[in-house]
Amino acid sequence: MRIRVFGPGCANCRRLEAAAREALDALAVPYEISKVETLPEITAAGVLRTPALEIDGRLVLQGRVPGVTELRCIFEKAGATGTAPAP
Repeated sequence: MRIRVFGPGCANCRRLEAAAREALDALAVPYEISKVETLPEITAAGVLRTPALEIDGRLVLQGRVPGVTELRCIFEKAGATGTAPAP
């Protein structure tokens, strides 16, 4: 599962990344997280509010930091299943 976190590096962006990692670790799925911090890249992805979250090329969240439980639900709906340990 490829995850991208969009934002200029603010505290909320870091919180979203940490919560996403925690949720994915709890689901025990393999994943790769990258951060997108430059304005041209953020706007090219169609992000209007940060922080934002993209799963496998699909923008699923903008402008807020959900809790770990909600993120788990978001990842499950996106197809996160498996028992492989996260990197």
